[in-house]
Amino acid sequence: MKTFHCNHCSHLVFFENVRCEPCESLLGYVPDLAEISAFEDAGDGRWRSLHPGADGALFRQCHNYAVENVCNWMIAADSPDTLCRACQLTLTIPNLGAPDNRLYWYRLEIAKRRLLYTLAELGIEVKSRQADPEHGLAFDFLEDGGDGARVMTGHDNGLITLNIAEADDAHREKVRTAMGEPYRTLLGHFRHETGHYYFDQFVQNDPRWLEPYRKLFGDERADYGEALDAYYRDGAPPDWQASYISAYATMHPWEDWAETWAHYLLIVDVLDTSTSYGLALLPDDPSEPTLTDRTPVEDASFENLMKRWFPLTYALNSLNRSLGMADGYPFTLAAPVVDKLRFVHRVIAHAGDKAAQ
Repeated sequence: MKTFHCNHCSHLVFFENVRCEPCESLLGYVPDLAEISAFEDAGDGRWRSLHPGADGALFRQCHNYAVENVCNWMIAADSPDTLCRACQLTLTIPNLGAPDNRLYWYRLEIAKRRLLYTLAELGIEVKSRQADPEHGLAFDFLEDGGDGARVMTGHDNGLITLNIAEADDAHREKVRTAMGEPYRTLLGHFRHETGHYYFDQFVQNDPRWLEPYRKLFGDERADYGEALDAYYRDGAPPDWQASYISAYATMHPWEDWAETWAHYLLIVDVLDTSTSYGLALLPDDPSEPTLTDRTPVEDASFENLMKRWFPLTYALNSLNRSLGMADGYPFTLAAPVVDKLRFVHRVIAHAGDKAAQ
């Protein structure tokens, strides 16, 4: 993600900010500009953007910004909508009468908006259920029932369900440890589940991609229920790291795709951030990893992304260890995994070009 600055005082601000601390200007995200803008009060619930790209246009706060305090996106003042593009995608919110659920909702919406930012940067179209009732993307944020009924995070024909317990850091860490996972985040869940959605959109019914997909990931027609039972009964093969990005990716070709898709989004998002901040690696010893390339990720070839990714993760893990923390990037990219990532890159690049036409 790129860096943002307050248009009133030029102070550095972040994607989630709602107010500039030094000058106290209202801040909000304008999707059409892909920018955080500072605003001045124009009266009657309207706000005038101070961003030079907005040319003084008037906006309103999303209802979930103005009333619920879980959003920071803006809507054009003349729009009939009350919810922003991001909040329109959420069909079901948590029960706000329960303790902590508003906090969990807030965390879920932050992760969702970061996902949407990355998809937009890659040129991937996101259609809501309002725009496309049959194939649009939507989210339900649900919690386990008092009768012991469990909510499973998953995807079903464009509807992504997330168990809000995943927004509880202690719960998520407990599950991560129990399942032997090196990495488990809310943003990772969103990336993974949208992988299933975009498999249906981009690959499933396109012979140009389906056969190459099957050669790399396997035949998705294999019985999913049987594969799921086998995975939780027997676990992943002992040599899974030679061909898969995660143990869970071994379960079924659909999960291998979703895990690889999620990992590709992780890579481009981190590289986009490091590039925007001007991060460079200039070691005294030329044999150590070097990084000076600042090609925008949306313009970079796959080989360029990989060339920059390895030195960046070397530095990231070294910094984390100096902080006394676990590696920020606890993965190994074997050659077959790189081939799968390259395939995801090709599919996304084609989808972005098609959407731009």
